[in-house]
Amino acid sequence: MSKTQAWLHAFRLRTLPLAFSSIITGSFLAAEFGAFLWGVLILALVTTLFLQVLSNLANDYGDSAKGADNEDRIGPQRAVQSGAISLREMKIAVGVTACLSLLSGLLLLYFGTRGLGAEGFLVFLGLGLLAIAAAIFYTVGKKAYGYLGLGDLFVLLFFGICGVGGTFFLHTHFWSYAVLLPAGTVGLLSMAVLNLNNMRDRVSDRKSGKMTLAVRLGDQGSRYYHAFLLVSAMVCAVVFSLLNGHSAWQFIYLIVAAPLISNLRSVFSFDDPVELDPELKKVALTT
Repeated sequence: MSKTQAWLHAFRLRTLPLAFSSIITGSFLAAEFGAFLWGVLILALVTTLFLQVLSNLANDYGDSAKGADNEDRIGPQRAVQSGAISLREMKIAVGVTACLSLLSGLLLLYFGTRGLGAEGFLVFLGLGLLAIAAAIFYTVGKKAYGYLGLGDLFVLLFFGICGVGGTFFLHTHFWSYAVLLPAGTVGLLSMAVLNLNNMRDRVSDRKSGKMTLAVRLGDQGSRYYHAFLLVSAMVCAVVFSLLNGHSAWQFIYLIVAAPLISNLRSVFSFDDPVELDPELKKVALTT
């Protein structure tokens, strides 16, 4: 594998559709509520791209430094683990990507908070800095929150509430609590992707001291937790449509019930954790 290929592999671009889903959802909701700004959509997508790549690089660095990326890990081999990229190189890449995330985020806030005054700008700047910190400290640091089983909570917050709700607000400059329902859908489905990842790596994570929620819940518990996430996500979507819908066509998203039911069958029937790997893509694209 060449150096360029190693970096592209480390970026894990296949995770971007899931990351973009919150921005796209928030933007469509804003259009439905009568407000939409192309500048906000484009800059939000670019900022999210940098944040997702930052998270992927930081996870590669953090898990390798802590020994979680070892021969017991089932998922795709990480860049540092393979030896193609050194820990020092990955650390530099994390810093550069964090700076790019900040720069892109500042441009987003320039276009998205005009008219909100200094207070609005500072609130979103704080959220942006928290998002950068969350991307890094999932696996990096002595008290990385991913190792404490808090990853699911942060995914709900940043992929769901902040991702969808924040994008909606930057478009519209007003808030509607109804947005929390579709934000919950995206957040819960994103948690399901993380749970699949953690179920797949449960044994190796436990050995390395990475106490994810899947490790804490155990084999059966994590399967039932997964079912709860998928069902709750769909309930949030349906309730939002019932309260705000104008046409039966607005329920067209229910076609995703088919791949989600297929995913549930796989989760409750798998014997070898490696069988969960293709399920991550299935739920991510469904989201």
